[in-house]
Amino acid sequence: MAPTNTSHRQTHNLLLISKLLSLRDTASPLALVLDSLEQPATPLIKEYIRRAKLSKVHITFVAFETLKPLEGVDAFVAARKKSPLEIIKAVNAAYPNVSTSGPSRRRLILIDAINPLLHARRTDAHFNVSSFLSSFLMPHGPPTASKVEASLVVTFHQDVPSPPLPSPYTPSPLSMLTYLATTIIRLHSFSHIMAQKAARDRSLVPPVFGLEEELDGVLLGRLDKPIGNESAQGVVLELEHRRKSGRGVLEWYILPPASRYPPQYAKEIVTLLDDHPLYRPPEEPDFGAGEEEPESTFELRLTDRQRRDREGVVLPYFDAQQGDGPGEGGRILYDMGEEDDFDEEEDEI
Repeated sequence: MAPTNTSHRQTHNLLLISKLLSLRDTASPLALVLDSLEQPATPLIKEYIRRAKLSKVHITFVAFETLKPLEGVDAFVAARKKSPLEIIKAVNAAYPNVSTSGPSRRRLILIDAINPLLHARRTDAHFNVSSFLSSFLMPHGPPTASKVEASLVVTFHQDVPSPPLPSPYTPSPLSMLTYLATTIIRLHSFSHIMAQKAARDRSLVPPVFGLEEELDGVLLGRLDKPIGNESAQGVVLELEHRRKSGRGVLEWYILPPASRYPPQYAKEIVTLLDDHPLYRPPEEPDFGAGEEEPESTFELRLTDRQRRDREGVVLPYFDAQQGDGPGEGGRILYDMGEEDDFDEEEDEI
């Protein structure tokens, strides 16, 4: 039963990550990507763009930190030194409204980093991040325009310090974003995950890297090398998806480097972290698993003849268990064999 349940869970979670990254059926209107200095979100953002181009989805890139448009982007909106209202108008103007009764169209809006907007001093004091993000998902335009299914992917840098909150009862920007998001993807370096797993296997404290080391002058910890034996094996994705029913799905995946597959590759490339050969090496077959008894210098098992003879033995006081009546339960049943030496002087049995 356990292997069947495990196989079903793995298949379901692989279909889920494929559905989320390919933007099918608008499974997640708002996806929050949490990256760090050790593992930026660039590989995952490029994978979103690659899959959107294969599905012919319109891509709008809202840039707070990116200077040049990424390859495959349909509309590039420079958001630096702009107010939230100006950003909303620019994003809405980047997608043309088509008055047609055809099928619904799909749109992907990528925000490379929302930290500058949250920490900007010129942002209105009454700025609401929930209303700002909802404005991209709500339909805009004339009623005759066809419906647009928009998906929003927002990147948040975890290593950027947040300014002090105006009130102790005010939730932090990260808490608000994680509350609003339907999918949360935390990015990890594969080498960090392997180092932590090796420590746990030896019952040691898992190491920390980067700012978590709390060492003076250390910003970046262990980094993956571009080539060699310690080259990057991919990006580890820690996925938390929230269904409409309220139940959540937690799973770990690994996204291989883009150099290992062509841009037009249509098959699924993301795999479960547990299935990676370096994370979970294949187990050696146990040839002695079918033996029920340990090996020894003498035979512990019975032959078929010995088993039949043992089953045919009638134990003494057998009739005492029948309960045929008083006085009959204590009679001894015994059949003399050829080896028995009968002594007439003894009491009769």
